[in-house]
Amino acid sequence: MTEKTPRYDEGGAAERPAPRKSFVLRMSPELHAELRRWADAEMRSLNAHIEFLLREAVRRKRGDRS
Repeated sequence: MTEKTPRYDEGGAAERPAPRKSFVLRMSPELHAELRRWADAEMRSLNAHIEFLLREAVRRKRGDRS
């Protein structure tokens, strides 16, 4: 997810966000519609919601409990 507030280093200077990778993701129209509805309900963009879901899946795969 993209943060709304800038991060600052110890000297108080704003840090640049890390570069982001982009790629094409193909999915069925039905899955797209379901994810869109879910993202809207969570008040996220579709892209942010997919990234959130992927981060959660990776966290669970690692065994993180937080």
